[in-house]
Amino acid sequence: MVSDARALATRLADLGDAALARTLAARGVSPQSGWHDFFDAAEGLLDPASVDRALTHLDRRDLIALHSATPADNGVGTRDGRPSLLALVDEDGSAYAPVAERVAAAATAAPDAFRPTPSPPAPLPADTQAAAAAAERAFTTAGSLADILLACLHTPLARTGAGPVSAVDRRRLTDAGALEFADELEDLLGSAADAGLAVAREREWTVTEAGERWLEAPTPLRWETIAEGFRAELPDGLRTPANGFLVPDAWPDVYPLDPEWPARADRLRRMGVRWGLFAADSAAEFPWTAALRAGEPADAATMAAYLPAEIDRVYLQADLTAIAPGPLAPALDLRLRSIAVRESRAQASTYRFTASSVGAGMTEGETAASMRAFLAELSLTGIPQPLDYLIESTAARHGLVRVRTDDATGRTRVESSDAGLLDAIAIDQALRPLGLLVLEGDDALSSRVARDAVYWSLADARYPVVALDATGAPESIHRRTAATPSVPAAAPEATYARLIRTMRGGHGTQGEAGWLERELEQAVRARAEIVVVVRMPDGSERAFTLEAAGLGGGRLRGRDRAADIERTLPVSSIVSVGAV
Repeated sequence: MVSDARALATRLADLGDAALARTLAARGVSPQSGWHDFFDAAEGLLDPASVDRALTHLDRRDLIALHSATPADNGVGTRDGRPSLLALVDEDGSAYAPVAERVAAAATAAPDAFRPTPSPPAPLPADTQAAAAAAERAFTTAGSLADILLACLHTPLARTGAGPVSAVDRRRLTDAGALEFADELEDLLGSAADAGLAVAREREWTVTEAGERWLEAPTPLRWETIAEGFRAELPDGLRTPANGFLVPDAWPDVYPLDPEWPARADRLRRMGVRWGLFAADSAAEFPWTAALRAGEPADAATMAAYLPAEIDRVYLQADLTAIAPGPLAPALDLRLRSIAVRESRAQASTYRFTASSVGAGMTEGETAASMRAFLAELSLTGIPQPLDYLIESTAARHGLVRVRTDDATGRTRVESSDAGLLDAIAIDQALRPLGLLVLEGDDALSSRVARDAVYWSLADARYPVVALDATGAPESIHRRTAATPSVPAAAPEATYARLIRTMRGGHGTQGEAGWLERELEQAVRARAEIVVVVRMPDGSERAFTLEAAGLGGGRLRGRDRAADIERTLPVSSIVSVGAV
C-alpha cells in the first residue's frame, strides 16, 4: 500500500495541470477537498470506497481489461483508456494493489460483469410507415421544445433543490400546451442542454444565445442540432472509435457495476425515440440514424421527405384570428406569436389578435407600421378592417404613460397627459412596491426603482406604457431575459485550480525527503509510536523507538520509551521511519 501510494503520488505530481484536473473531475473529487499534497491525493484515490465508486464508471470492456491486466501482459487496454484517466493503473497499465483487491472483490460479487456479452444483431432498415411516424414525433418534439425555450426566454424556469423544474413552472407549461405530459419536461430540457440551447445554473434554467438562434431555425436544422448534441453527450462506453455509437440494444449491458445505469440507459433511449432517432416498438433503424451511428454528421435530408411541409402564409380573418393551414415556418411563427395569442397548435394552427396581445407586441418593440408590413406580407387575404382598427386604436393608446430616468436626481419619472390615469397609478395597490410618490410642484410620479423595473410593473398591470431614452425618444425594451452566452462550461483546470495549487505547494514527491517528512507529520498528528533509523556522525545507523510529539525547525521531538527521556533528532539525519 505504501509503495503504491508513493507511486501514484509521484505520477499525479508529474501530470500537467489540465490532465490532473481531468483525473480529479473524473473521480468526482470535490474542489473543496482538504488534501494538502499529492500523498493525500494518492491515499484518497486508493481508498477502497473511492475505488469502488470509480469502478462503477468503467464499462464492461474496461472492467474485463482491468481484471485481466497483469505486468506480464503489460496492461493491454488499460494504459491509455479510462482506467488510466481514473488513476486506477500505473504507467505500465497494471492496477495498483488496492485497486486489484477491489476488482477481485467485485469480480467475486458480480462475475457476469467481467465477462464479455455477445453483440446484438445489426438492426434492420425501418419501413416507410415507421420512418414517417418517427419524423412526425421529431417534428412534434421540436415544437414542444421551442415552446419551452420561448417561455424560458421570457421567464427562466425555476429548479427545485433536487434539480427538477418546479411544480409551478411545470404546470404553467402544461396549461400553455407546450407539454402533452408533464414528465416530458426533464427529457426535453436534457436534450436542450446536450445541444447547448439551454443551461441549468444554480436554481434556474436559462436559454443560451445558440438557443435563441435555434428558435428561428427551420425544423430540419433544429433536428440536426439536437441529434449532434445527443450523440456528443453519450457516455464513453456507448461511443465507437469512428465517433458513432453502439446499437441501442447493447446499451443496458455496458456499465454492469453501475446500479443507476439501467434507468439512465432507458432515459437515453426514450430521448432518442422522442427525436425520431429510434423506433418506439422495434429495433428497426432509420437512414438518418444509421448515418449518425456510423459517425457521419447529422443530416436531416433523408428525414425531410417525411416531415410536414412548412408554410409562409396565413389567412387573416375578420374575427381577429389568423389561420395557418399548415405548420408555419418557425421564424414567422415566433414573430406572429409576439403580437397574437396562439389558441391551437396542430397541422393547422389558430392565432387570435387582442388588444392585450397587440399591446404586448408594442411593448416588445413593435410599431403599428411594422405590424402592418409584417401582416401584409404574411397574409393571403390582406389585413381585415377590424384587425387594422385594432392595431390603430392600440397604437393610439399605447404610450399614454411614459417612463424615463431623471438625469438630475437619478430617480424614475412616470408621466402622462391624463391626470386621471396618473391618479389611478398612484393608488394602484399592485404598484405599491414601486414606492411611487407625487413630488411637490411636479405633475409626475417619482420612484427610486430603476426605470426598466417600473416599466415592466406598469406593463404587467396593463397600463399603456412606453419607455423613453435619455433624449426623450421612445425606446424598445424587450422582456426577454438576456440570453446566456453560448460558452462551454468551466474547464476542470479552472474548477480545481485552488486544490492543484495547494497540492503542488505541499511535500515534494521526488526522492525520499518529501515522503519521509509526510510520514513524520502523520506520526506527530497521531501521537504514534514509531521506529526511527538515524545515521550517526560516524556513518553508522541507530534505531530509536519514539512516541512522536512534535516536528519543527528541521527536528523531530519524541519520547524515547526505552530510555525514558525526550529526544530531539535532526530530520536530515533520519534514514527511515516505520511502525513499531
